[in-house]
Amino acid sequence: MSTEIIYTVISLTAIGIIAAVVIYFVSKKFAVQEDPRISNVESVLPNTNCGGCGHPGCHAFAVAVVNAGDLSSLHCPVGGNSVMKRVADILGVQAVEKDPYIAVVRCSGSFEHRKKTSVYNGTSSCKIEANLYSGDTGCAYGCLGHGDCVDVCDFDAMYIDEKTGLPVIVEDKCTACNACVNECPKDILELWPKGKKNQRVYVACLNEEKGSTARKECAVACSGCSKCFESCRYDAISMVNNLAHIDPDKCKLCMECVGTCDVHNIITANVTPEKLQQGDEQRLKHEERARKKREAEKLAAQQSNNEPPQA
Repeated sequence: MSTEIIYTVISLTAIGIIAAVVIYFVSKKFAVQEDPRISNVESVLPNTNCGGCGHPGCHAFAVAVVNAGDLSSLHCPVGGNSVMKRVADILGVQAVEKDPYIAVVRCSGSFEHRKKTSVYNGTSSCKIEANLYSGDTGCAYGCLGHGDCVDVCDFDAMYIDEKTGLPVIVEDKCTACNACVNECPKDILELWPKGKKNQRVYVACLNEEKGSTARKECAVACSGCSKCFESCRYDAISMVNNLAHIDPDKCKLCMECVGTCDVHNIITANVTPEKLQQGDEQRLKHEERARKKREAEKLAAQQSNNEPPQA
């Protein structure tokens, strides 16, 4: 081996060693010390990095928690209240418990209810199809059925039902991480409170067309008839853009609205048939009382005007 090669190897090795020593001391000199509580918080998190908390990963969430100093606006949906209690203990702050949520499918437009008006031959992707046109059925609001939501679920909590073409939520596995909600281009997926005794009631339709048009596009579309709205005694149902919407914070789970929907598009979860029957019976009683009250008021008005009562 020539002398030049030997000198070159020695020179490069010396330069590398000197550079490594310089970099080491510079990194120590200008190192940013991280709060040790961040790693402690991160160690108790699920470390799924799903983004359900609104941050890009568990480390970012741990940093946000430590910097915030309280847990009023921060929550890990995957870990739930038990994990947040451990986080609160690490920070020495008060734990804030929040009701658990679950994803729900706000569409009932299965194959039998929505007829195809065209054939889509492109890439099997909801986002791509939604960007090209409104969909292969008359309803521009319904599920496209390609399963983008299923693909982004890290917990195997969803699948596409081959018979209906709609996504199905596996309740025991859903962590309310919000990934499927963010992925759906039609916004038919929504996080919903699990509810008392894990019972829920919601309207599975987002079609904002007027009743007759909506029903032509989908046989189970909300027609905006307002019957459920009129039956609710707790102001939990509102009518917006020809659609009924149930406010889960106001809903008392009385189930009186369920039987008013002529296409059974007010969906219930984990509700027994007995409770649904009780809801129907209570609704009919209230309707009868309201009818008698109207008749009494009408009779009183006629008498006050000296009008003979009508048969």
